[in-house]
Amino acid sequence: MGRRQAGAAAVHDEARRGAAEATYEEFVVARSPALYRTAYLLTGQQADAEDLLQSALVKVYVGWRKVAAARSPEAYARQVLVNSFVSGRRPARFTRERLVTSLPDRGADDVDPTDRLSIWPHVAALPPRQRAVVVLRYYESLSEVEIAATLGCARGTVKSTASAALATLRTRMGETS
Repeated sequence: MGRRQAGAAAVHDEARRGAAEATYEEFVVARSPALYRTAYLLTGQQADAEDLLQSALVKVYVGWRKVAAARSPEAYARQVLVNSFVSGRRPARFTRERLVTSLPDRGADDVDPTDRLSIWPHVAALPPRQRAVVVLRYYESLSEVEIAATLGCARGTVKSTASAALATLRTRMGETS
């Protein structure tokens, strides 16, 4: 390959890399609020949610070509986020029981927000995998199939994990009534 061809190939690669980075930046701008909300619901703390989101976005950036080629980059990023949370590689200061006084702003919907606030301390006390299933199912409105794909497990595992989480929540809610 001649000098001219090598130079043209380098310019082409640089332009392609710039386009991929711009696409990544657009993705981050567009999807960070939703991913942050999921991270916040998983961790229960603003700082931990920001750390979790940042580490997930770094992993997504490193594999952006693979992520961009995925059918749903947001689903891929959500899977990275949830896997990072469930893996237990959170900072030592992280504990499962965190009380929160308010949740981040959300879009308007027809659910009474006080219902979600009253149950939140109980959701926050669930083990990470159970909390992930509850957050993805009831806060993010994902199907069992989508949750199974996100967590990398069988649909039946999602069902049994959700069942165990709901039984725990019912018990804890009964104790506080």
